[in-house]
Amino acid sequence: MKTLVLAEKPSVGRDIGRVLHCTPQGNGFLEGKDYIVTWGLGHLVTLKDPEGYDKKYKEWKMEELPIMPKKLETEVIRQTAKQFQTVKKLVQRQDVKEIVIATDAGREGELVARWILKEARNQKPCRRLWVSSVTDKAIRDGFAHLKNSKEYDPLYRAAVSRAEADWLVGINATRALTCKYNAQLSCGRVQTPTLAMIQARENEIRRFVPESYYMITAKADGITFTWKEGKTGSLRTYQKERAQEIKKECEKHSLIIRKTEKKEKKVYPPLLYDLTELQRDANKRFGLSAKETLNIMQRLYENHKVLTYPRTDSRYLTSDVVGTLSERLDACAVGPYRKMALTVKAQHPETKKWSFVDNKKVSDHHAIIPTEQFVDLTHMTNEERKIYDLVVRRFLSAFCPPCRYEETVIYAESGGEQFVARGKVMIDEGFRQVQEMNCEDEDESSRDMKDQTLPKISQGMEFKQVQVDIREGKTTPPPRFTEATLLSAMENPVKYMENKDREMVKTIGETGGLGTVATRADIIEKLFNSFLMEKKGNEIHLTSKAKQLLELVPEELRKPELTADWEMKLGNIAKGKMKQETFLKEIRNYTCDIVDEIKTGQGTFRHDNLTNKICPNC
Repeated sequence: MKTLVLAEKPSVGRDIGRVLHCTPQGNGFLEGKDYIVTWGLGHLVTLKDPEGYDKKYKEWKMEELPIMPKKLETEVIRQTAKQFQTVKKLVQRQDVKEIVIATDAGREGELVARWILKEARNQKPCRRLWVSSVTDKAIRDGFAHLKNSKEYDPLYRAAVSRAEADWLVGINATRALTCKYNAQLSCGRVQTPTLAMIQARENEIRRFVPESYYMITAKADGITFTWKEGKTGSLRTYQKERAQEIKKECEKHSLIIRKTEKKEKKVYPPLLYDLTELQRDANKRFGLSAKETLNIMQRLYENHKVLTYPRTDSRYLTSDVVGTLSERLDACAVGPYRKMALTVKAQHPETKKWSFVDNKKVSDHHAIIPTEQFVDLTHMTNEERKIYDLVVRRFLSAFCPPCRYEETVIYAESGGEQFVARGKVMIDEGFRQVQEMNCEDEDESSRDMKDQTLPKISQGMEFKQVQVDIREGKTTPPPRFTEATLLSAMENPVKYMENKDREMVKTIGETGGLGTVATRADIIEKLFNSFLMEKKGNEIHLTSKAKQLLELVPEELRKPELTADWEMKLGNIAKGKMKQETFLKEIRNYTCDIVDEIKTGQGTFRHDNLTNKICPNC
């Protein structure tokens, strides 16, 4: 008797097949002595379209809404039906005694497999393979520790609830808006709040009134001192007259050193990458979109097998990965990383306690790190090299000591006013040898006061020759979103929430904000493709279609709170603390409310391409 293994994609299926000694026997599967390996092409099964329940829904009519089938049913996706038939035949083969679910380890992966097996009318026992990378070693270890698939039933229930809720709200709200305003308007609980955040930022920029500010500097003996407000510690004043008075007063007096302070400061290495942080850095440094970064990561994971599973929201490792660190360092000790990787390995990293190892902070998958697979950099494209470089440098820097520098601050006085100068001396670059990074996040004061090399200065020194200057600047509005900053806002949308309820804020923080690490790139891509957003240079702008949509959409759907509320409940379903039926009953009531709100709405929609002229021919 044989075991059937169901993977999510052909590339992963082929990797598993190789480890289990299976060879191609037919189209869409591999077979060996003990195992048969087959795969989906992502989802092979989806929720039925409305017309699948009743032909009358083929036409979009307001009076048919809301569409509420008693039970939502699944159907095979037409484009991939051939592969589904292959899987179904294998599931029903007489010599197949059990099935191993080997789809991606996460909520969506669980849904992919369970729906396929449900449509294939599977009655056979199932076990679950749960791995974070598809190297031969990880697959072998995973097969040595297969779990009973029943352990993942609550996760599947959460996945189904998410899919059905998005179907009910998305289809009904989209049809209602489209029918009401005779325009192709789609909305959803993630894409609409994302547009609303961009609109809120645009409003901030519009309302912004630039203000002039003045900074006073005093130069003495090659040192530049900056004036500092006594009470607030601000380096700026917004009153021109005051700045001129201070200048006048200081020019009459010498500058006296009141005290000097030396402090050693440390900056610790940044945490390992999760997908969102990697997408942010790739956008800032190489201008890659979130979708491009995810696609490149997917190739490095599936084809090259040099990086672990990309769709992760954790920046930590679990303790069971510690024993593999030396092998991973060996694997990435190539080219520019060789020297550093071998230095780190010489410290025997598996014997130490690391701050980036924390089982409590990993849910489905640990942070993105190199695998134990040997790396051949010559086989990578330029873009793949860039992403691989980011991940390896971040990985190596995590083992390095902090960056240490000595900061000297000199406090001086002239004409009763306070002045300050700051200088920095590097003691040990630490992790900065590996990562080209700033030693600290710049705050307003460090942008205003630049570091300089300071000579030896002692308390009580007096400078008689002082050149006092005033520099005028203007306050700037908040910047428009780029893909990098939009990803950050989607990950942590608390600033844009009206309801700052502690439980809500905590949930939206823990569940990763709007969308998931796996879906954010697709959502941004979809907003561009449906002409709701456009790029001007690197900046993201809303189109007139999006601005009108935000006026017409029910207020609830514009708020990040809706996602926080759903994720809180989906998390409880996955933990077995809430019934799926309770959640879906709430969603059905909510859908009815939304459709009613759209039906009675008073707004209008104007198409961009409408002229105000009458056509002369008709």
